[in-house]
Amino acid sequence: MIKSVSTFHKLSVCDGLEALATRNYNTAFPFHFHQTYNISLVYDGIFRTKVGEKTLHAPSGAILITNPLEVHSNPVEINERISYFTFYVSADFFNFSTSSQPVFFHNNVIYDELLFNRLRQVAILIENGGADDSIEQELSSALQSLASKYAFADGKNELVTNHSMFKDLLANENLDKFSLDQTAKQFGINKYKFLRLFKFQTGLTPNNYFILKRIEKSKELLSAGDDLLSIAVDLGFYDIPHFAKHFKKFTGISPAAYSSAITSAE
Repeated sequence: MIKSVSTFHKLSVCDGLEALATRNYNTAFPFHFHQTYNISLVYDGIFRTKVGEKTLHAPSGAILITNPLEVHSNPVEINERISYFTFYVSADFFNFSTSSQPVFFHNNVIYDELLFNRLRQVAILIENGGADDSIEQELSSALQSLASKYAFADGKNELVTNHSMFKDLLANENLDKFSLDQTAKQFGINKYKFLRLFKFQTGLTPNNYFILKRIEKSKELLSAGDDLLSIAVDLGFYDIPHFAKHFKKFTGISPAAYSSAITSAE
């Protein structure tokens, strides 16, 4: 049996750049979104992503990009193995590197051998523990080329969804207290209509949305040095295994691996 190996990297440069190196992966990611630009280099296999009603296929040698807040999932075929490297680039660092306003990639799959190899060299630097200054300089230069060739300026509004109906709910910090039945009653509608409206306005089911928010909050707590048990309890998970299961489901790594990468970056 081929073993899947994932290595997470957290850097102190590039506005806290995160990266994930994955070999022989065979686990699907559910619908979710990131605050970052996700730039994936596909080494082997076909990396699929579903954005809206479209399923895109990024084969070996392609660059796969998702924009900040772009809701997407990553289905995987049975017995298929994928190897890739993903940069999680903050919008602030991307904009700084390109000296521009926020940009948007309409084309999520890019075929550019020269740019692929430039980004791959940065990935190799990260995996080998290269100098931080070199990583930031090389990544910034590559992002500048990526944006100038393939991005559209001022595309921020592409993903601004009308969340007015759920504005207060989405801002609620009690992420562990969500109840579908009770929340639907607050809006004066049945739970089935609530589900349809919520997914229409956010792109996610309420369950996935609030689990994802809890995972994002857990990253903050892990970065602050909180222990796994207290994080699990505070965010409404049953126990550490329950928390770890959902964390890996949305990130591809365990909370312990995330915490270890943070420690290594300090």
